[in-house]
Amino acid sequence: MVPAEPEGIDDTAWLGVIHKMDEVYAQLVRDEIALEEKNSELEQSQQFIFSVLSSMSDVLIACNCKGEIQQTNDALCQLVQMADKQLRGQSIYTLLADDQSAAKVRSVIGSGARTAAGHVVELNLADAAGRAVPAEVSCTPRLGPRGRCVGYVFVGRPMGELKAAYHQLREAHEELKQTQQQLLHAEKLASMGRLVAGIAHELNNPISFVLGNLHALKRYSERLAIHVEALQEGHDAAALEQQRRDLRIDHILEDLPSLIDATLQGAQRTADVVQGLKRFSAVDRDEHRRFDLNDVIERAVLWVTRGTAPAFDVQCELLPACYVMGSSGQMLQVIMNLIQNAYDAASCKNVRAPMLAIRAQHADGRVVLSFHDNGPGIADEHLAHVFDPFFSTKPVGKGTGLGLSISYGIVERHGGHLAARNHPDGGGEFLLELPLADSDSRDLRELGKQ
Repeated sequence: MVPAEPEGIDDTAWLGVIHKMDEVYAQLVRDEIALEEKNSELEQSQQFIFSVLSSMSDVLIACNCKGEIQQTNDALCQLVQMADKQLRGQSIYTLLADDQSAAKVRSVIGSGARTAAGHVVELNLADAAGRAVPAEVSCTPRLGPRGRCVGYVFVGRPMGELKAAYHQLREAHEELKQTQQQLLHAEKLASMGRLVAGIAHELNNPISFVLGNLHALKRYSERLAIHVEALQEGHDAAALEQQRRDLRIDHILEDLPSLIDATLQGAQRTADVVQGLKRFSAVDRDEHRRFDLNDVIERAVLWVTRGTAPAFDVQCELLPACYVMGSSGQMLQVIMNLIQNAYDAASCKNVRAPMLAIRAQHADGRVVLSFHDNGPGIADEHLAHVFDPFFSTKPVGKGTGLGLSISYGIVERHGGHLAARNHPDGGGEFLLELPLADSDSRDLRELGKQ
């Protein structure tokens, strides 16, 4: 017997109900998938937060406004030898080693969110053995969805670790200072080497001349001593006359004045070189006096070119009067560096005749010196770095890369400016600008009007 269909319900109505149930079921499936995705995102977010907390070397404590612990990290758990689950719900004050630290935390929590923001205090945390561990802790308020303070986050590091880090930083800083001092000393030695080479060539001629004259004077004195001894012994006139001719006494007497004058000139030349060296030797002295820049340039050219091989042609066009204020010794170091760099640039590419032109111009109370060499010039990518410390285009072992950097600092301290560029006619050019002494600035302006 076939059951009868419910009265009043046709097939169309049943199909509508079944269709509606399918729609509801499909929506439930979609909601379940979305919920699973949200759960997966939540798990990933929790895992990310857990990994961040675990990787932190600083201790972290999150508490509510009552000071009840809600979250910690591994660094704190290791310090107090307790698990995060054990710490949650406890008062933050149980982690403090003394009443002073508790008073500081109470003051921070009681001060309100705005006052507590970024507050840094030194606390004594209690480790697993109850010992006090000094730590520097910063406090930040934790805000809820409505922007109200719902708790606080304390992040800090034990002072022992900070002191160790500061100690390592100080050691690294001291090592860097020592290395810098050593490199500066090496650059000074290199400058001194160029100085010594020039002085050696400068002293060689007068000293050799004096030595040659002294040997001649020694021979003359021996002959004169023999003749004087014969005179004292009372030899007859004929014998004395013959001896006089044999020993060439008349020639000696004629030659002695010029020989002595030439020896004195050679000795004076040596004294002048030594005096010049003494005048320019105090490179590190903070002198501030008026000095002749032309004298410094001429001395630098002399000392550098005497130590170069092959010959280095330096042409100078200087102002008739050029006095500046500062340290002549430091400015000598600058100009010697510029001349030496010009020689290195002009000779590194096998230039047949290395040449440097030094020209001086007057401009608004200042002197501008141009050092133009006939080398290959400065590469465009190097122009912005030529004054950087340790920058060098020379082969390893050829210079420290500090010469131009030190020179730049010296010029700046003298109220001047040092720049580098490529000359329109080829080669590199350095421009050294210095303020003139007041009287010389007026003199040069008057000279320009004539």
